Amino acid sequence: MKGQVTRRQFIGTTAAAAAACTIVAPYVLGQRRSKPNSNFNGVQIGINVYSFRALPMTADDILDYMVKLGINSVEHRNPPIEEFAGAPSTQFTRPPRGTKLTEEQRAEMQAARKTQAEELRKWRLSPPWEKFRELRRKYNNEGIDIYIVKFPELGTMTDGELDYAFNVAKILGAKGITTELSEETAKRVGPFADKHNIMVGLHNHTKATPQSFDAPLSYGKYNSLNFDIGHWVAGTNLSPLPIIQKYHSRMLSLHIKDRKVNNGPNVDLGQGDTPLALVLWMMQREKYQFTADIEYEVRTPEDSDVLNEIAKQVEFCREALT
Repeated sequence: MKGQVTRRQFIGTTAAAAAACTIVAPYVLGQRRSKPNSNFNGVQIGINVYSFRALPMTADDILDYMVKLGINSVEHRNPPIEEFAGAPSTQFTRPPRGTKLTEEQRAEMQAARKTQAEELRKWRLSPPWEKFRELRRKYNNEGIDIYIVKFPELGTMTDGELDYAFNVAKILGAKGITTELSEETAKRVGPFADKHNIMVGLHNHTKATPQSFDAPLSYGKYNSLNFDIGHWVAGTNLSPLPIIQKYHSRMLSLHIKDRKVNNGPNVDLGQGDTPLALVLWMMQREKYQFTADIEYEVRTPEDSDVLNEIAKQVEFCREALT
C-alpha cells in the first residue's frame, strides 16, 4: 500500500484536476462516443441513485443521467423501478416545514399512508413481471447493469413481498438487494436470500462498530455488507481498510463518500478523513470484485449542478486507479 505522504500528494493533484472537470459524458456535440464504462483498471465504479435525489427520478431519468456520466453500474431503488412497472404511487405530499397539524390531520395522514402501503403490498403479489424485463433490456441496451436494487423496508415485508423483492432483483439481473443494517432484519431475510441465491447487502450508518457485523452475517450465507466507508470513518474514527479486508468475501458493495471524523460533515472527495485512494488501491491490488458506488451527499455549489459534481467524483476515482 502507498504511504500517507503519497496519498496526500495524490489527493492534492486529483482535487485540483476535479475542480476543473466538466461532465465526462459519452456524448460530444450530440454524437455518441461509446457506451458507458466506469470500470477503471479492474475496479468497478458505480453509483447509488440516491445521488440524483435533487433531480427528477423516474427510471428513464436515471438511465439518462448514467449515460451522460459514463457510469455503467447502478445501485437502483425500488420506487422508480416499481413505478416503471405500474405500481400504485407511494408519493405523499408533506405539509410545509413548520406547519402545525391538528391531531385529526395527523390521523388522516397516517391513514392515507397506511392505505398506500396496503395498495402497494397487494400489487406486489401479482405484478406485471414483463415490465421488469423491459426495464432490464432498456438499461442493458445502453451498456448499464442494474447491479443492486435497494428495498429499505425489506426486513418488515411479508413472506410474499420478500419473494417478490428477490424475484425482481433476479429479473433485473442484480447481484443483490440492499437494506438497512440490523440483526433483526438479517435474521428475517437471511433464509430468503439463501433460498433465492441473491445477496442482501446490509448498509451501515455512523452507529456501527467493529462488532456490528458478525451476528447479522451469521444468519445466512448470502447476507453481506453494503459498507459505507464515509459513515464508518465519521462514526468510529477508524480506518475502513481492516473491515474491508476482514469481510471482503461478504461484501456486496461499498459506498464511496468522504466525511470528517467525529461525525463530521460530508465533503468533496479528497477533502475529508476517509482514505478513499487507499481503499480503491486495495480493491485494485486484491482484485476485489464488489462495486464501489458513489453516493453524492455534498451540497451542490450555486455555480454548478448535480451531474457536473458527480462527474468530478467519477474523475477522482478514475485518477486514483489509472
